[in-house]
Formats: sequence, C-alpha cells, structure tokens
Amino acid sequence: METSKELQAAINAAHAAGTITLDKFGELSHREIKAKDFKDFVTDVDKACEAAISSIITKSFPDDSMLCEEGTVINGTSGRTWIVDPLDGTLNFIHSFPVFSISIALKDQNNELLTAVVFQPVLQELFTAERGQGAYLNGKKITISSRTDKESFLMATGIPFKDYHYLESYIGMLKEVIHDSAGIRRAGSAAIDLAYTACGRFDGFWEYKLFPWDFAAGVLLVREAGGTVTNFTGENDVFQSQSVIAGSDITHPLLLEKALKYFSPQTIV
Repeated sequence: METSKELQAAINAAHAAGTITLDKFGELSHREIKAKDFKDFVTDVDKACEAAISSIITKSFPDDSMLCEEGTVINGTSGRTWIVDPLDGTLNFIHSFPVFSISIALKDQNNELLTAVVFQPVLQELFTAERGQGAYLNGKKITISSRTDKESFLMATGIPFKDYHYLESYIGMLKEVIHDSAGIRRAGSAAIDLAYTACGRFDGFWEYKLFPWDFAAGVLLVREAGGTVTNFTGENDVFQSQSVIAGSDITHPLLLEKALKYFSPQTIV
C-alpha cells in the first residue's frame, strides 16, 4: 500500500522528534525543566520536538492548521488541523522512565480523523493509521484484542493527579474495573495506552480529562484496528469532551457501563 504524503510527513516528523528525545533522554538538567501548571511540567525537549514537528508539517502543508500542546497554533485555510503532542509522557521523560511517545494526528473540518502516528522512540515502535486503511505497527497490520473473559483482561487508565473534583467517581469506577479484569496498568502516556489497545496489548482503556493532543492519534489507531472509541456518554465525537473509552465489542460496553454509573453527564467535561 502506498503511503500518502500526509502520513509520510507525520512519520518524518515523528522520527525527527524521536531523535531529539533519545539524544537527551537521561541527560536533562534542572534548568531544562519548567513548571507550566500545578503538577504539570514542560522541558526544553518538548519545545524542541514541537519546533521540529511543526517545521516539517508546515513545510509540506502550509495551508493546514496546527494545534500543539506546547503552544504552537497555526490558523490555516484548508479546514484541516494537525494535532500534536511532541512528547507525551513528559513526567516519565523527566524521571528517565523510558515510556513516552510522539503523537501526531490530522483531522478535517468535521472532526473526522484522517491520519495518525504514535512513535515510541525507546522501542522504535511506529504505530500508523489512515482512515479506511487499517492500523499498523512497524508496517505490520494490527487488530484489537479478541479476549472475551473478564478474568484475562488487562486494562489501561490514567490516574487523576491534579484535579480532584472527580477523584471519588474515578475510584468508584476503578474498583469495579479491578473486579472485572486481571490487571490494570498506568503507562503515563495516553497515546501509548491507545496504541497498545489498538494492537491488543491492552484490552481496553479509559481516562477522564484528556486534551485532543493526548488522544487524537490513538483514537484513529484503535478505530482502524477494529475497536470502538467514544466519550464517557457513548458519543463518537470525542472532540466534544475530554473523556475517552476505547476497547473491543466486549470491553468497550463494559467500561462505558461503569463510566455512566460513576460519571453523570452533567459533570463530564
């Protein structure tokens, strides 16, 4: 299958950012780390990755818009928007914990995702997808998990770390998922969680309070791998809220049922 110009640009940008992360991994100094919010950090590496990605993308597609986590915003005229997390898992990176990724996605004016890349530099794993073309890991087609027994499920999630108003709801849901699974993992990168769900390493994923750059690429990966992704109220347009549930036709309904039980539609953002 021929690689589109869009996907190739995203791959090139992800590899460029990945090289930057590997050059600095384990070598960060304190002066290269800054607090940008309560319990939220940015490094010079995040910014260097974002600059490299935006340069490559805008050179290839000067009419497209761009939305990046660290502040790069370009208002284009094409109706398409690139959504970029230049280093998803910054806290892991700061602590030399080797779980982080680069996430790049392209959506159209109707919020339909067209292209996705999630690159894990340490493992040299490149997850790619284009709408209607399937999802791939290093060029090999991937599919979601086919497991059906609750006792075998390995689920992924993100744990609240700075916004506590929904903590009790999260804990309530977590308790039930613990009961209906074999284990739960928290990688520290939603892009990796979704990519791993797409390739069947995780059986399902849920997280409340995410931003578009956290989930955009991963959502397309899961859908193109045969999975289902909605928000916590079951709606397909995940850009209308900050909550994501991903999984198979077995695990997605299981997680959605619990989300509806513990998170009321009035409180979901």
